[in-house]
Amino acid sequence: MEVYTKSSLKTSNMKIEQIWKAQQNDRNKLTGDYSKQFTTVFQQWESDVQKYKDQEDKLGNMFRQQQKLFQQMRVVQGQRLKTVKQLMDQFVKNLEELESSHSAQHSTIQDELRKEMALLQKKILMDTVSKTVINPPPQFISEYCDTLLFNSEDFTPNHH
Repeated sequence: MEVYTKSSLKTSNMKIEQIWKAQQNDRNKLTGDYSKQFTTVFQQWESDVQKYKDQEDKLGNMFRQQQKLFQQMRVVQGQRLKTVKQLMDQFVKNLEELESSHSAQHSTIQDELRKEMALLQKKILMDTVSKTVINPPPQFISEYCDTLLFNSEDFTPNHH
């Protein structure tokens, strides 16, 4: 019986050992399969995280570039606005000077025209007087003669 017991125990130990090895192999295989899957997923995850970090860096750089660009644009626009104001001030000043110059020209021309008109009136009057004296109209001559005749009767020479 001892031999039987030993044999039975040996057989049982072998079966247990086989089952244990088979279970261990199953566990190792299952662990290996999932380990590969986990490793793949973790590698993808790390890759995704790195992509996000790279994108974050790119976005940060783009944001800083945009800030610099906006700041430069603000400076340029400020300069443009300053130039527009200077041009406007210069335009207003030149316009006022031009208006003043034109006003002075108008005054000068008006004065010259007044002088010319006065001279022309004087010439017309002189011409009219000259024509009247040199070539008096017949009616004027008869009226003048009548005046002389009627006034001559009243005329008494003074002989002293």
